[in-house]
Formats: sequence, C-alpha cells, structure tokens
Amino acid sequence: MVSKTDKSYLIAKARELGFVLFGTSKAEYLEKDANFLKEWLAQGKQGTMSWMNHHFDKRTNPSLLQDNCKTVISLAFRYFPRFPQPVDGTYKIAKYAYGKDYHKLLRKKLKVLVDILIDEFGSESSRGFVDSAPIMEKAWAARSGLGWIGKNTNLINRKEGSFLFLCEILTDLEFDQDLPGKDLCKTCTQCIDACPTNALDQPYQLDSTRCISYMTIERKEEINPEFHGQLQDWIFGCDICQDVCPWNRNSVSHDEPKLDPRIELLKMTKPSWEYLLKEEFDELFAGSAVKRAGFEGVLKNKKALTKPVL
Repeated sequence: MVSKTDKSYLIAKARELGFVLFGTSKAEYLEKDANFLKEWLAQGKQGTMSWMNHHFDKRTNPSLLQDNCKTVISLAFRYFPRFPQPVDGTYKIAKYAYGKDYHKLLRKKLKVLVDILIDEFGSESSRGFVDSAPIMEKAWAARSGLGWIGKNTNLINRKEGSFLFLCEILTDLEFDQDLPGKDLCKTCTQCIDACPTNALDQPYQLDSTRCISYMTIERKEEINPEFHGQLQDWIFGCDICQDVCPWNRNSVSHDEPKLDPRIELLKMTKPSWEYLLKEEFDELFAGSAVKRAGFEGVLKNKKALTKPVL
C-alpha cells in the first residue's frame, strides 16, 4: 500500500491520464467565496440559472457534500484545440464543445484516480466530480495552486492559460496543502475591453445575463433585442475573453482524439449553417455539448446574430 501522504505517486498517475495540473487544499468552509457568491446571487447575475441558488451550504463547504472530507484535490485537463474552426466565414462555437462531451471522458479518468486512492492509499471515502455537484471549482483550483481567478472570472495558469477543464476529488485522506495561486492579471483589462456585451461589468465579476455563453446556452428564451448584432457570430458559447487574454498566447493544444471536432464542422460556412437540417445537426453534434442547446436553440441564437431592421 502506498503511503497516505505520498502525493507524488498520485500526481504521476494523474499525468499519465492526461491531467496537466494537480493541487491539494484543506477541505474547509469557503467564507470569502461564500460571501461573494451570496451577494452575486442577490444581484440576480445568475439570470435564469436557478440551480445556482440550490445547495448553498454544500457549495461552500465540501464537508457537507462528502463524508469525512479532509482534502480537495483539484485537477485540470487541456482543451485548447488541435484543429480550430476557421477564423472567418462561419458561425462559431466555444472550443470546449468541439468534440465529445468532456464530462464522460474526465469522469472515467477520475474514477481511475479514485480507485487508486481507495485500493492503494487506503481511503474509505473518496469521490470524483466533473461539473456534476455544487462545488466552487475555480475557487478550489485557485486555493490548490492551479492558478488564479482572473478578471474574466476564469481560472488562469501562467503556463497553461485558461483553456482548461476543471474537476475535483473529495477525499478523507490528508495531504500537504499547496500554496494558493498568485493573481497575475495586474493592470491588464483586455478581457473587459473586448467583451461586446459588457458582461464583465467590473473586474473579477461576470453578469451572466449579459454573457454570450449564457445567452446562447443556458437561456432558453429569445435573446434580448438589446444584444442583437453584438454576438460576433458566436452561435454556441463564446471564447472572446479567453482568446484575448495574454496568458493564452502560448496555449498548448490537447492530445485527446475524443475532443477533436468532426471534419465536417471545420468545413461549415455560414451558408452551411443556414441550410442545416435537424438530421444533419444531430449527426454533426452527436455526443457533443452543443446538443444542450439543441437544434431549435441554435436557430434561436442565429436570429440574434444580426441587428434588426428598424
């Protein structure tokens, strides 16, 4: 059996699975983050995402989510694409949704690590989470030394940038704690300046109701006419605040084939999208996060890409 404190062994196994960042933090109440979240919710900046109001106590205290939780293990997996969409001449989807849904992919990888914690470290209570429970992923990632939460509200690592999937393991084992990430945004405001809908109404805070990703994925109703013509051809999600971030200039692409887009997607032009049939949509995005919006949702988003004629 591996020593219960031998974190280096677990890190090596995580890297074998493709995780590029690994950090640990003591499981405890997130007082500062809880206060921020409470005020943010009170301001209604979550929009129609009512689920964010649920399980507040569990969201801010992992000990209420997992029995005898002592450590939060945070991990990150690259998703910067090997084969990006053309820059011009087509409607755009967020890079994270190019290939197969990442939830299933990372859940299987986390299970390997959880099994190691149980079988080789002697854990009696360990569980992995991939955007599937009320956990403040970015807060824990920052506390675990994976990076810092930038002015665009994304987790940023000075080497890897921000095109990263985050996930966690809650465990009853105790490990040495990593130092929190240091904020390196400094005076930069490129993400704030580049947002066409002013969703980053102040540094480090996102107004979801003005965010293109929210409007094209989470919001099911028609997009407010106020934002028509401001979506800059984003039809599902948005990467603007990440694309302009200086820390993403040297982003390294993933090497996971399941995250690669179908070749048909890379060939899509605006006319292709205009005449896309539901059957073609279902085939093109089978197993993709784009199915969350659905064919009708994409049609709704497309209506808002141009300004209405007055």
